[in-house]
Amino acid sequence: MKIGEVAARTELSLRTIRQYEDSGLVVPSAASEGGFPLYTDADVARLMVIRRMKPLGFTLDETRELLDAVDRLAADSPGTPAELDPDTRTALVARVRGYERAAAGRVAELRAQLARAEEFADSLRARVP
Repeated sequence: MKIGEVAARTELSLRTIRQYEDSGLVVPSAASEGGFPLYTDADVARLMVIRRMKPLGFTLDETRELLDAVDRLAADSPGTPAELDPDTRTALVARVRGYERAAAGRVAELRAQLARAEEFADSLRARVP
């Protein structure tokens, strides 16, 4: 699919998608005959991971580190050149789980902030006749 469709599906701007391309976070899977980037569903899924990490305060470097770990684990198949040794696999799984815990903690913080904001809005509504 073309970048415009990807932007619509991910709710990211064209500029943001290109920025992620420039930083190496996502690489279009193909190119059209005219040389324009083309994206697959897997590319869109990758962009959605990036999009979901951003509001949780993860940096681009942290996002890159997580995506690298996920990519390496996904490519890990017994008997292939990409097969990971057990220690590396354990370290990558631990890294992904660390991001999972960090995300859960940040979500809890956001829920607490939202609850305080809702209480504040309710208190204002209660003061206005």
